[in-house]
Amino acid sequence: MLTHDKPVTRAWVIHPDLKSNPKRRDAEPALEEAVSLAAALPDLEVVGSEIIRLAKSHPGKLIGKGKIAELKQRLHDQHIELVLMDGALTPVQQRNLEKEWDVKILDRTGLILEIFSDRARTAEGVLQVEMAALSYQRTRLVRAWTHLERQRGGLGFVGGPGETQIEADRRAIDMQLQALRQKLEKVVKTRTLHRAGRAKVPFPIIALVGYTNAGKSTLFNHLTGAEVLAKDMLFATLDPVMRKITLPSGDEVIMSDTVGFISDLPTELVAAFRATLEEVLDADVIIHVRDISHPQSNEQAQDVESILSSIGVSDDAAVIDVWNKIDLLDEDTQAATLTQPAQNNDLYAESAITRSGFDTLLTALSDKLKDPRSQEQIALSFSQGRARSWLYAQGVVVDETLTETDYEMTVFWTRLQKERFLNI
Repeated sequence: MLTHDKPVTRAWVIHPDLKSNPKRRDAEPALEEAVSLAAALPDLEVVGSEIIRLAKSHPGKLIGKGKIAELKQRLHDQHIELVLMDGALTPVQQRNLEKEWDVKILDRTGLILEIFSDRARTAEGVLQVEMAALSYQRTRLVRAWTHLERQRGGLGFVGGPGETQIEADRRAIDMQLQALRQKLEKVVKTRTLHRAGRAKVPFPIIALVGYTNAGKSTLFNHLTGAEVLAKDMLFATLDPVMRKITLPSGDEVIMSDTVGFISDLPTELVAAFRATLEEVLDADVIIHVRDISHPQSNEQAQDVESILSSIGVSDDAAVIDVWNKIDLLDEDTQAATLTQPAQNNDLYAESAITRSGFDTLLTALSDKLKDPRSQEQIALSFSQGRARSWLYAQGVVVDETLTETDYEMTVFWTRLQKERFLNI
């Protein structure tokens, strides 16, 4: 019986190590990450990869003539169909290199957009990716076609006579973006209502954040019993998932698994996924999961902190650092690593695979959610029966007096309980 498999695209990954780049990263780990990004796309075979050292960027083609010729031969010999450039390419550079090498080229932004497009499952995720892709495409059309003077006539309602093709295409993209924004606003409005509904439920929210492939989804699955896709793959999780768990204290909480962050995350995607990431802003506790076995763990942590800051997470937010994958460290390094959490109240080392350190982490979460309590006097009208029931369900009512006009109550509650009460 004949099977018709999808054709596999042969790809080559290049990391341009540009000395003048202020955001320059260590080349070897950066190339390894780029290869992992490529591996996250189905039907793609990474045939080879390399680092190109550059003193400066060549405006028209990024790299010099000699290296272009050398690579042309290598790509031809290896029958390469797609080159993944781990960095930003201007539209002119991309077009010129495609002509030189006779292959399709994707830069880092394009590659990440492709991955997100392949992974998005929810209506909101799909819309966000489409918007990000159109925003990216729009900038490249504008820059790439400025040398073209294609003119076409018009009937007045599509731009009028003499409108250039570039203006027409930009107009078409703007119309698509506007339509997508309207659809996304409806989806976001629905999700906002869901969030408001959750605020009325007495469950604190814990958000997992971290660099992509840090092990968030594996940790999430073991803690919640969920079956979120957890692979040794970048961006295994794209759409946020929420589950309820019970802590050792008996308290019930909602845990959220979010999309992984990455260095040089395309600005189009940061903007498009801002609404999704805003779930983190509602969290009572943020768990920052780090792959402590990764050679660039500190740099990855800085990237995560930068993105959290960009979406509005305050410096005084309740954050717990979790050093994951300690099982991948050798014994000496593991012993040295485990001494650090003992010196930091908000730092915990564990392994999402072996589950070592889970009990300590869960106990810490219970303690983190136990705010100091204060006693207050409040009054509820007779029409606020739902709010009164909520207070009794929380076990915070110390005393209640029925008057002719309302319920006068003495409550003993935490800051979190008070905030949730005010949202009822």
